[in-house]
Amino acid sequence: MLDAPAHPGRTRTDTARPLVQVRDLKMYFPIYSGVLRRRSGDVKAVDGVSFDILSGETLGLVGESGCGKSTVGRALLRLYDPTAGSVTIDGEDIATLSPGALRRKRPTMQMVFQDPQASLNPRMPLSDLIGEPLIEHTDWNAERRLARIYELMDAVGLNRRFANRFPYEFSGGQRQRIGIARALALNPKFIVCDEPIAALDVSIQAQVVNLLEDLQDRFGLTYLFISHDLSMVRHIADRVAVMYLGRIAELSPRDALYSRPLHPYAEALLSAVPEPDPNVAATRTRIILKGDVPSPANPPKGCNFNTRCPRAFDRCRVEKPDLVEVEPGRLVACHLYSPDTRHAGSTGSPEAAIQARPEHFQQGAPK
Repeated sequence: MLDAPAHPGRTRTDTARPLVQVRDLKMYFPIYSGVLRRRSGDVKAVDGVSFDILSGETLGLVGESGCGKSTVGRALLRLYDPTAGSVTIDGEDIATLSPGALRRKRPTMQMVFQDPQASLNPRMPLSDLIGEPLIEHTDWNAERRLARIYELMDAVGLNRRFANRFPYEFSGGQRQRIGIARALALNPKFIVCDEPIAALDVSIQAQVVNLLEDLQDRFGLTYLFISHDLSMVRHIADRVAVMYLGRIAELSPRDALYSRPLHPYAEALLSAVPEPDPNVAATRTRIILKGDVPSPANPPKGCNFNTRCPRAFDRCRVEKPDLVEVEPGRLVACHLYSPDTRHAGSTGSPEAAIQARPEHFQQGAPK
């Protein structure tokens, strides 16, 4: 049978032990130009990201297209070699592991990719697709491998009669279940779900998310769930990190973020989430950000968001804000929440600080 967690009754976040620790992670891609193809700059896809993921929890990672979400996920598993920073998974810094040690570490960390059709070999039947990790990392005989393949198919809701079918014979949702079964084959502790529902129909999305939750509760899995779908992230995540242009703008518990976002970018992003209740929708204000997302090859000086932020002031344009804890469990990278800014207002809130010293903040479009 599939291995069960040591404490099957444990909830996702009743342990304070981080399984994944990321510190100042950077992932730069070189830009070459000219006839001699000399390096002329870098695309700063990820520019100093830090966070923890507790054992058994789901951390949601959200943001606009091109903000670096998928690059973070791939760097965590060292599908990309990080430019700088450390990624510690279950006590080992994978950024420094040798190729042999990294191969031995692979079974504990896996990935579910966005496009199930592109991530599956079209020439391999289902049994070979699911069994491939077992061939690579175990010395099991064919009979034991087949028994394991059937167990995995049962776990993700695939009929055993489909074992000899090829990927083109399955629907998108079934192909994603195959990808999940492959990821589970070696009993991993940590799985990066890189937009696993983006290519699926809405009804199938719910089925896949429910499957991921069931598997997490059953086997004690830890997820980094990357998605554009903020409604689905609210359903599955315990905490949510909001990224903008390669950096984390806010990291908060799910309910706190969705009820009261602190960072101006998180506030604008959540205002775009569709509200099914027309009475509630009538009371909401949609925040429209002006301008385009800057290029990660030439990010703005100071805060990355200052060129689009309606509350930017002089300091935002010259100094990069640190990600600091402003409330228990809530981290924000915004000068509105820095200690000296909060001290300027009688109540300590950023709004009071702005009212107390309006000449200092100079709200509005950047100069």
